[in-house]
Amino acid sequence: MTKVSPSSQQGRLTESPGSDIALSVRNLTVQLPKGMERTHAVKDISFDLRKGEILCIIGESGSGKSVTANTIMGLLPPSIMATEGTITLSGKEILQLPERELLSLRGRVVSMIFQDPLSALNPLMKIGDQIEEVMQVHHIGTAESRRKKVLALLDEVGLPEPTVLQGQYPFRLSGGQRQRVMIAMALALDPDILIADEPTTALDVTTQAQILELIRKIQKRKNMSVMFITHDFGVVAEIADRVLVMEKGSLVEQGNAADVLQSPAHPYTRKLIAAVPRMSQADRLNERGAEIVLKIENLKKTYQTSVGLFKPQRVIKAVNDVSIALYEGTTLGVVGESGSGKSTLGRMIVKLMDSDSGRIVFRDTDIAKMSDADFRPMRPQIQMVFQDPFASLNPRHRVLTALTAGPLAHGDLTPAAAREKAARLLDLVGLDERSLDRYPHEFSGGQRQRIGIARALMFDPQVLVADEAVSALDVSIQAQILDLLTRIQHDLKIAMIFITHDLRVASKICDEIIVMYRGEVVESGIPSAIFRSPKHEYTQRLVASIPGADWTVG
Repeated sequence: MTKVSPSSQQGRLTESPGSDIALSVRNLTVQLPKGMERTHAVKDISFDLRKGEILCIIGESGSGKSVTANTIMGLLPPSIMATEGTITLSGKEILQLPERELLSLRGRVVSMIFQDPLSALNPLMKIGDQIEEVMQVHHIGTAESRRKKVLALLDEVGLPEPTVLQGQYPFRLSGGQRQRVMIAMALALDPDILIADEPTTALDVTTQAQILELIRKIQKRKNMSVMFITHDFGVVAEIADRVLVMEKGSLVEQGNAADVLQSPAHPYTRKLIAAVPRMSQADRLNERGAEIVLKIENLKKTYQTSVGLFKPQRVIKAVNDVSIALYEGTTLGVVGESGSGKSTLGRMIVKLMDSDSGRIVFRDTDIAKMSDADFRPMRPQIQMVFQDPFASLNPRHRVLTALTAGPLAHGDLTPAAAREKAARLLDLVGLDERSLDRYPHEFSGGQRQRIGIARALMFDPQVLVADEAVSALDVSIQAQILDLLTRIQHDLKIAMIFITHDLRVASKICDEIIVMYRGEVVESGIPSAIFRSPKHEYTQRLVASIPGADWTVG
């Protein structure tokens, strides 16, 4: 392993890049606007990406991982700029290149899979047109060959029915499906370098395994270089050749993946590895209340989508005859792949979506058929932490407004008391009180998710539906949030439905698990039974796909 000396901990490498180097970063510093928590997003870092290797960059939210990637792509916002250093790509120093020349490199030489697919995809364009546009911009192929390539890419990234899906708009796809579309777009021109910014965060374990295998396969076929940004050490254990560890904008450790994972040299790296969730070997010793807070009976939701002008509508049973019981003070985990119906179930419970049939009984009241007006007084008691922290926060509202608008509208708190409570909850989820006066775009993805959790807790709800609430968080913050949710649940006897694709997290925080597949519950039970002795073939496949399952610290 490369033991990082005091000088190299700051990323200082002075030697010239060799012929096996695809990308070279030297002494890069990216300055932040005044008034931020620190002066630099990235400070004096240096590293090389070699030809044909997978380099993983790991670190907590705000460590500078995504800023480094966006600097290489020339996609920094105007308020942030690289003030020192060089980035050499294909023999060119790209920090000084005009936009026209950078455009010719993007997609063709270096391409990027973005962290947030909903923000990156055009909501007004069909999926197939967006992928084809990448090839059109670079004048690749004919209209017919481009259409064939689109279908091949959609199939390659594991999306069902590519012919139908290419005509869909992004909002019709699940979070995991949108991420796979982003991967297809990034691979459209077979780039020499692929920068993947948290590309598997929103994906279930089986799709994650498929995507990692896909990236490995394409990388080997083209001898492609991959810079893979992640907070999941399981993914690092699966694919990385080398690892860079970043903390607060500085490079603190780098080396071969096996060495860093087995014998981390820096205290920060050791702290991150210690926080990695492991599959729990014992069930939670949680005192279950006698009262059923929420009972769902025979719930159904069907979608109908048009597939063509003279073709019948396509019927999708998103939730098909689901029945569950949620007891006071317990956590029910809902696991399954993207498209299994997990999020649809959660949205129906919080009345963001109507069911077709069935009952949702909350405290002896069936809320399934209630109108919005009738349900409004009960809404504070059933809150949701959304999967997508980018889309769920209004970009025009400061954090203070995001957290306090609901309680103030319901007349629960005075403005002064609401601000005081908001500050206290931000501190609980690991954010400074100064964050109240900032806008969502000033935060990383993980930080935005913490704001979403604080917002849901502002109402002191009786039922909390957490839809992938920690999937966007780095491992150390993830551990803190899980501890926070457990503590709040213990103190307030709150009941929680925890929707997740991370089976390791589910094994730690859930008292009971249901496994959903194509809208149906195919298996249920306590975590130890589900994950150690799965009975259903689908559950067995999920457990077998956990990334880095064989990795242990030496």
